[in-house]
Amino acid sequence: MSGGIAAYKSLELVRLLKSEGFSVAPVMTQGAENFVTPLSLSVLCEHKVVTKLHDLESEMSFGHIELSRQADLVIVAPATANVIAKLANGISDDLASSILLATDKKVIVAPAMNVRMWEHSSTKRNISSLVEDGVELVGPDQGLMACGEFGYGRMAEPSKIFEVVQKNLAAKRLTPLTGKRILVTSGPTQEPIDPVRYISNRSSGIQGHAIAETLIKYGANVVFVTGPVDKPMPIGADVFKVNTACEMFDCVNAQAAYDIAICVAAVSDWRVRKIETQKLKKDESEEFLELRLTKNPDILAHLSNMKTRPKLIIGFAAETHELNDNALKKLKNKDCDWILANNVNLENGVMGSMETEIKLFSKKETKSFPKMSKIDFSEVLTKRICIEFE
Repeated sequence: MSGGIAAYKSLELVRLLKSEGFSVAPVMTQGAENFVTPLSLSVLCEHKVVTKLHDLESEMSFGHIELSRQADLVIVAPATANVIAKLANGISDDLASSILLATDKKVIVAPAMNVRMWEHSSTKRNISSLVEDGVELVGPDQGLMACGEFGYGRMAEPSKIFEVVQKNLAAKRLTPLTGKRILVTSGPTQEPIDPVRYISNRSSGIQGHAIAETLIKYGANVVFVTGPVDKPMPIGADVFKVNTACEMFDCVNAQAAYDIAICVAAVSDWRVRKIETQKLKKDESEEFLELRLTKNPDILAHLSNMKTRPKLIIGFAAETHELNDNALKKLKNKDCDWILANNVNLENGVMGSMETEIKLFSKKETKSFPKMSKIDFSEVLTKRICIEFE
């Protein structure tokens, strides 16, 4: 932790890391002590904070070298322009910079500084050197500074840094999904009628996004194919953005083969047979407008019948009535392994909501899950998939 006003945000990052069982060894620069007390940081880390290079007790055992060896990952948050300059130019005049120079582990840097400092040519030169040396940057974000200026320079949010940490340490957390190539389709599709109108649905992509993030946390290599959604993409996934069902179908085919396929996307069953090149105008003399529709390709059924069929294929079924019958019918017709069905009646508010209530159908069992957040369900689903691959 170096000395910037954003240092307080690093306490939340520590909390997130500890909640996932990571051991955190805290190191502070002298400047950081002006913003956060060593006591606060040590209590959160459950580990003594070290601040001084020439500490007799620790340096008798070459403490700065030992710290660099013990770590699986080194995080600098916040990373001021000063500490970035030291790292880029090999300067080691305090404990923190000595650890950075001595480590052979991956270093993640979360820059935080005034926008003018971030845009300065020397900072740009230093950042370029860090990237060339293999240092991974997270941020900075754009926003209002403590000094009142606006621009890039705000430290990335702790949750964003945490995601990058999880991605980097996923390989060390061996699970049955480590290294597995998993397809996740997500979001809605949009089928154009004319240049300004389209047919779509209420899917928000929240569930698909959550599943992709959880799989990445468990070490999977995720291919994330998403329809148009207004949310950040999962960090660590190979992301492919599409609009229509046909584009999604082509993209899924182009990226095959997969170990597992999870089709969460709410893909339109139909598309307009003839897309108008100009905006359709309302004719006051006509009370109805008729659109001729044609079927879209069936991505789930196609995956189930591929020569290189994934070992596990999971489909989602959004139903408004006769959930059991429709889900079982889909399981049979699509020839997939699991169907995860939920009731999407408007009064249930599942589409666009952060919560869901899922029922799993397979050839072996039918299981109902209680209502929970989509993030929590992603964890439940991922653990069940792990059991299949143990």
